[in-house]
Amino acid sequence: MTAQSVLDRPKPARGTTRSPGADLGRLPVGLDFRALSVFEGIRAALAIMVIVLIGDWIAWPPMSIAAVAALLTCLCDPGGPIGQRLPSLLSFVVMGALTWALFGLLQPAGIAIVLPLAGLGILLNSAARVCGQAYGQVGSILTVVLILALDEPLTPASAAFTAFMFAAGGLWAVLLVLVVWRLHPYRPARHAVAEAWRLLAAMAADLRDLIERDGVSIPEWEAHARAHRRAVRDAIEQARSMVLDTLRQRGANSPRAAQSLIRLEAVDQMFGTMIALSDLLEQSANPARLAMGRKLLRVLRPMLLVAYNSIETDHIAKPERLERGIARILADTAPDPALHGLAESMSDRLRIAIKLATPEGYLPDNTTAGEPVLTLGQRICTPLLANLNWNSAVLRHALRAALVGTLALGITMQWPGPFRHWLPITAVLTMQPFFAATWQRALERVAGTLLGAVIGSFLAFFTHEPITLALLMLPLAVLAFAVRQVSYGAFIACLTPLVIVFVEAVEPGHSHWEIAAHRAFFTISGGLLAVAASLLLWPSWEPDRLKRELFAAIAAHAAYARITLSALLGEPAGNMERARRAAGMASNNLEASLSRALHEPRRRGGGRLEAALVIDATLRRIAGRLSAMQHDPTEASTMDHTGWARWRDWTARALQALADQNPMPAAPPEPPASEAVGRVARQIELLDGALRRFETG
Repeated sequence: MTAQSVLDRPKPARGTTRSPGADLGRLPVGLDFRALSVFEGIRAALAIMVIVLIGDWIAWPPMSIAAVAALLTCLCDPGGPIGQRLPSLLSFVVMGALTWALFGLLQPAGIAIVLPLAGLGILLNSAARVCGQAYGQVGSILTVVLILALDEPLTPASAAFTAFMFAAGGLWAVLLVLVVWRLHPYRPARHAVAEAWRLLAAMAADLRDLIERDGVSIPEWEAHARAHRRAVRDAIEQARSMVLDTLRQRGANSPRAAQSLIRLEAVDQMFGTMIALSDLLEQSANPARLAMGRKLLRVLRPMLLVAYNSIETDHIAKPERLERGIARILADTAPDPALHGLAESMSDRLRIAIKLATPEGYLPDNTTAGEPVLTLGQRICTPLLANLNWNSAVLRHALRAALVGTLALGITMQWPGPFRHWLPITAVLTMQPFFAATWQRALERVAGTLLGAVIGSFLAFFTHEPITLALLMLPLAVLAFAVRQVSYGAFIACLTPLVIVFVEAVEPGHSHWEIAAHRAFFTISGGLLAVAASLLLWPSWEPDRLKRELFAAIAAHAAYARITLSALLGEPAGNMERARRAAGMASNNLEASLSRALHEPRRRGGGRLEAALVIDATLRRIAGRLSAMQHDPTEASTMDHTGWARWRDWTARALQALADQNPMPAAPPEPPASEAVGRVARQIELLDGALRRFETG
């Protein structure tokens, strides 16, 4: 059996970037229509269109620079709390104005001077991603500004004027986005927390579907865990980042921000009980327990959706409906102590989420996030220093982008024409630190551009007057920015018609078919160049990184096992929720690495990947069993204190030895009286065998 045969088994539907799905061998290029934001599209469209219409009205061509600046500033908007967005947007406006002026002045100096400086600029812009997604986005768009600036030479006077117009257009977009038409300041964090509750409801629905069918295979259970646990954990961590940003901006005394934090902790703990429930039902052959599990899940999913809706819409909830559901699941699970313990834990978490959506709900006055607040220097310098080594995928990506961008600029500066900049722009923006991400981005960008070019040419064929072209840009801009988070391919397919109409409006005299053909040609060429560069120039192949993520995941589960089993002994050894979170994040990192490895050219056999898939599934099972033990009130009484201590020590030492690539210690001579501990021990033995195959595969 190969790794590919494992992945060819039936799986849930194709995933998306936000919810990757179970099949690590498929690119997450699905459409996520839940990310559609019409209001964001209208807001961005107005930021651009006001400038375009004023420029047409007064017939002043320099307004096109301000329009480009507004468009690019909207593309830089990372979303989220204003405190997170404002620094990146203002940084882009200032740096963009200076970049355009500087490289416009340098353009007449010739290739010998321009290309090295442009390469240095692309290098620094590409390396900005180490400071976070927002600054990485700013760096990418600054590269676009740099390339556009080399289209036309500037004198000192025109450079100053261009910088002024760029800053004016960018500041207008910032003003409209963050001041005049602000979306609800707490909504991004609230929406992110609600999304975690929604994905938890989807996990409950899929779990119920599994236990209602006969003969569910082990790969199907593994697919369920891989897809849903990964999606929920990613959603929780994304929400955590946004909630902490809101807390830092609004302060620990902000009731609304603290409300989101409490709901986030509730869904994280609820997630732990869902993992435990999944493990309990998967391992059970007891028809009575399975029947009770079906009843619990039948009632639980609507209650999770009630919590989701109350958080998402910020509407008043009806706690009496929740209490009826809680009473029902507690009564249905009463005969089974393990299930009943999980039902009680779930009920407490649901009460917290719903209580905060009632008029008399407790809005805390003083809540801290428990996370250190980093200074701006720490947020920038620490990751930069950590990536100043050749093992850094980001450093190699930045060097690769600089070299390819410089090469593409060298070609286009010798190739006269108004659309030549699309080649270096496509090449640099398509390249990502990992080959799998570059390949996905190239496919989506090329396919989206070709589709968008056809649409844009068709629309422009019927429209020729400048004012009509300007008005046509409004719905196109609304659509493009509304689907920005739906998928990258959809965004490019909607952005391309906007670009074609925009170019025809601000630079009349070019046929729309000419514009579309050039954009398609340069996009395909740039995409091929990006893929070739990712294959040939210092590629960040995954095997070594996969090995590091694999042993890091085992170490995280060793810590989780030690803390959980110590708690059953009555000897608290650390923060159990934090350890569970760390183990879940480590598994997600391992699966992300596995996914990238499965999309790389087959440089090695599939034995290592198959073993890594087994290790990943085994760690998920260990985590599930530990969660189930944590919530089972009868588990502590299954062994005496000495037996628990002996097996606790062996479990933690065995997992840590495997993480350290040392021989696993011998198990205690007496088998564990606890069935759950016995299952964990068998999974550790399976893990040891899979690691041996991984090392020799």
